[in-house]
Amino acid sequence: MSRSRREFLVSSAALLGAGAGAGSGPSQAATGHPPAAKPPSGSPPVFGTAPGVGPEVTAAAFGEAEKLVQVRMTPGERSEAASNWRNSMAPLYERRTGPRKIDLKADLAPYSQCNPLLPGGNPTPRRDEFVGSGRDPGPLPAGEDDIAFAPLWKLSRWVQSRQLRSERLTGIYLQRMETFDPRLKCVITVTRDLALAQARRADQEIAAGRYRGPLHGIPWGAKDLLDTAGIRTTYGAEPFKDRVPADDAVVVQRLREAGAVLVAKLSMGALALNDVWFGGQTKNPWLLEEGSGGSSAGPAAATAAGLVGFAIGSETEGSIVDPSDRCGVCGLRPTFGRVPRTGAMTLCWSLDKLGPIARSVEDTLLVLRAISGPDAGDLSSVPSVLDFDARTGVRGLRVGYFPHWEREATDVDRHALQQLRSLGLEAVQVRLPDWPYDSLNTILFAESAAAFEKLTLSGKVDQLRMQTPDAWPNTFRQSRFLSAVDFVQADRFRRLVAEEMGKLFAKVDLLLVPSLRDEMLTIGNFTGYPSLTLRAGFIHITQARSDWAPDPRRPLPHFDPPRRVPHSVTLVGRLFDEGTLGRVGLALERALAVEAERPPGFA
Repeated sequence: MSRSRREFLVSSAALLGAGAGAGSGPSQAATGHPPAAKPPSGSPPVFGTAPGVGPEVTAAAFGEAEKLVQVRMTPGERSEAASNWRNSMAPLYERRTGPRKIDLKADLAPYSQCNPLLPGGNPTPRRDEFVGSGRDPGPLPAGEDDIAFAPLWKLSRWVQSRQLRSERLTGIYLQRMETFDPRLKCVITVTRDLALAQARRADQEIAAGRYRGPLHGIPWGAKDLLDTAGIRTTYGAEPFKDRVPADDAVVVQRLREAGAVLVAKLSMGALALNDVWFGGQTKNPWLLEEGSGGSSAGPAAATAAGLVGFAIGSETEGSIVDPSDRCGVCGLRPTFGRVPRTGAMTLCWSLDKLGPIARSVEDTLLVLRAISGPDAGDLSSVPSVLDFDARTGVRGLRVGYFPHWEREATDVDRHALQQLRSLGLEAVQVRLPDWPYDSLNTILFAESAAAFEKLTLSGKVDQLRMQTPDAWPNTFRQSRFLSAVDFVQADRFRRLVAEEMGKLFAKVDLLLVPSLRDEMLTIGNFTGYPSLTLRAGFIHITQARSDWAPDPRRPLPHFDPPRRVPHSVTLVGRLFDEGTLGRVGLALERALAVEAERPPGFA
């Protein structure tokens, strides 16, 4: 395109944009050219000819911006970029800078959708069947502590047989929350009246022979990002602490239909990061000197301390695995798309997942069965089946492990692998390419900054308690300067990683990994694979652990002698194959026989 043609269109666009407000376009004095007539009808659109908007940009500004995105331009290239930035790129921000602003509602999902299944792939398995273990729960314990800490599969059998009334069980948990939450800070809102009403209804229905299934009459807690009609849902964050939604999240609806009893909205790290919320830091019941891990901090702590029968957490990149490991409970992160997120806070559209946290492996499968299935409100949710038969053996299955991760493995991790071998599984050494997997977080940071754009640009994000370099306020602001080009390249890289995971799972049925191995937390979440975290033993630590970056102003406690805490391993399964994870997890849980020990001080 000739220079005269460009100048003609620029000056013409400026003339047409006159009156749009300050900075609407260059004047004749600014351009040195007289206003031009309107282009002939049918003239093609031309990039870089929009009315100039926004502040003046210099070549020096591009020189500084290069440091943020790690590219290099020549002095001439910087000058050329600055010369028409206000006409070519700045107008692209009109959606939020005006004059024609568009308000994007919180429940508006992106047009592009994430699907963990690559082209040609089929969901595994194809059979829809659920068979529980059928184990005898034994007689109802005499002590209320023994009842409170019982796994869901036992509680359900006692409630079904009417040895235990739901109203009594609900009262036990409500009392325990009143007694122990001041130490744990894991409860945001107690739903006492609702819970007692739901419990009485459950008892009446069961007595009348209308048993709804294994969750009927079982008290549960919701991470406080699940909307509850008429009950505040705070996201653990100061700007939302008085937010009261009008409708229930779909998962809440499904659990209500299953007869479960909602006793509390449980704490979460503010906006789903770590374990600090507006009420303080949620504590680990096994070690009150440290946080419970996040961001499903309350669900893990409440389950571990026997304050609920089970809980629902969420994971974007570790928020079920991390607190389940630290608090010694069982957390199931479902395949992306299996459980609908309608009515749940969005942090990252292509990563967020909802899943159960409980005290045993079978418990998590019982809950998953009730909350699975698509919903029109979540465009990423898909039809799926759950094939779980607790009585089917695991001999002959192939479990992959990463020998080069041995340095971070503990004796508990190694013992778990040996137990799987003893159960008849074939241990297969596997490896993934040595790639920069953290580059995928370009997607997480960009999506989360978009989800909370209004909060960030209004300055309300500054109300959050945590204002450290690794907290959301700073990350959201930094993410405004991520490259859109690099976002697309990260998405392409994501597909490449998914292809490698597909090749790996062609060789094995599942993986055994250290729960908090950073690469697998990132890879598994970005490719949508399910995981099951379960207590595998105990370790001794000499310093409290934290999800937060080291801060000299807040030193972590040291322990002498060392403290004994639970330690977990994580199984990663094929897409939509949570049934195999459950079978292997149940067999491993029985072989290890460490899941029943309780945190001291909560009797």
